Amino acid sequence: MFNIIKAVILGIVEGITEFLPISSTGHLYLADEFVKLSESTAFINMFMVVIQLGAIMSVVVLYFHKLNPLSPRKSSVEKHQTWVLWLKVILAVLPSVIIGLPLNDWMDAHLTSWQVIATTLIIYGILFIVIENHNRQQSQNRHSHQITDLNALPMNTALFIGVFQVLSLIPGTSRSGATILGAILIGCSRYVATEFSFFLAIPTMFGASLLKVLKYFAHGNTFTGSQTVVLLVGVIVSFVVAYVSIKFLLNYIKRNDFKAFGWYRIIVGVIVVLYFGLLH
Repeated sequence: MFNIIKAVILGIVEGITEFLPISSTGHLYLADEFVKLSESTAFINMFMVVIQLGAIMSVVVLYFHKLNPLSPRKSSVEKHQTWVLWLKVILAVLPSVIIGLPLNDWMDAHLTSWQVIATTLIIYGILFIVIENHNRQQSQNRHSHQITDLNALPMNTALFIGVFQVLSLIPGTSRSGATILGAILIGCSRYVATEFSFFLAIPTMFGASLLKVLKYFAHGNTFTGSQTVVLLVGVIVSFVVAYVSIKFLLNYIKRNDFKAFGWYRIIVGVIVVLYFGLLH
C-alpha cells in the first residue's frame, strides 16, 4: 500500500516536470531521496523511466488529430503536412539515437549524481534568463524573425533541434528545456519550440522506455503482481497530471516568457547543493 502511495507521488512529480523545462529526471532524483520505493534498485531505475510513458501518452491524446496523418477530417494538403511533420520529428530524433544509445549505460553510471543535476539545473536556468532577455532586446530593436508555424519549420532546423536534445542525456538538463532553448536560439517562436518539443518527446521517450524495459528483463528481472500495479499507478497518474501540465504551459507561454522557469531552476539547483553538499 505504501508503495502505491509513493508511486502516486512520483507520478505527480513526473507529470508536472516532464514538459515544463525544469528537468523531470532531476526532480525524480530528488523525490527518490524522500519517497523511495521499497523495491530493488533495478526496478526503481526502470520505474523512473517507464512512468514517462504516461506523460507521453498525454501528448498523443491532446494532439491526436494534429498528429494523425490518416484523419478523414483532414484535406489532402493537411495530411501531407502531417506526414512532413512526422518526418521532421524522426529526423530530429536521429542525433539522440546515434549518440545516446552507445553512451546510455555510461551516462547512467557516471552522471546520475547530485553534483551534475545541480550544475545543469543552474546553468540552464541562467541560459533561459539570458536568452529571453536577448530576445526581448531583439524584439524591441525589430530585428527578430521567428518561425511561428510548425509547417514552416525547415528540415535542417528540426535536425538542429534534435542536436540540442542530445544535451538532455545529461541528468538535470531537461529534455524539453534543451529542445525549447535550442529551438528559440535558432529562430522558433516559444509556441512552435514548445509544441515541437512535445512531439519530439513521443518517439524519444517511447524508445527510452522500451530500451529500459528490455534491459530490465535482459538482466533476469521480472515483474511481480505488486510491481505491475505500482508501475501502472505511476504511469496513469503521470498521464493525468501531464495532461493538465501541458495545457497550463501552452496557455502560460501565450502571455509570458520562460524566465520564471529559469529562476526556478536556479533556486532548485542551489537547494540541491545546500541539501546534498552540507547535510550529507
